[in-house]
Amino acid sequence: VQLVESGGGSVQAGGFLRLSCAVSGYTYSGICMGWFRQAPGKEREALAGIFTGTGAPYYADSVRGRFTISRDNAKNTIYLQMNNLEPEDTAMYYCAARTAYCDGWRFSYWGQGTQVTVS
Repeated sequence: VQLVESGGGSVQAGGFLRLSCAVSGYTYSGICMGWFRQAPGKEREALAGIFTGTGAPYYADSVRGRFTISRDNAKNTIYLQMNNLEPEDTAMYYCAARTAYCDGWRFSYWGQGTQVTVS
């Protein structure tokens, strides 16, 4: 499974970004995908997950209501819409995959990450 993130960048507080993660190398319709982030000096934090077969999303409490995960099966891509961004959201954002049904925050494959900076 190969994962390629894009869409990161610099934004002012209160702004928004949409991250993308292109998936290849597996049967996309039956895969669990997730988004994580890691800020300098902090542990990796789980944000959201989705099973591409059903589109059922789930979220960490810290981002529920501000972030939205979605998928476009025709494009083999998942997204993370991030609204009302805060400086505390500054981090490297990672896409992850699990070649099975979703099981919380357990993932086996990781992308290289895309940087988000909020000032």
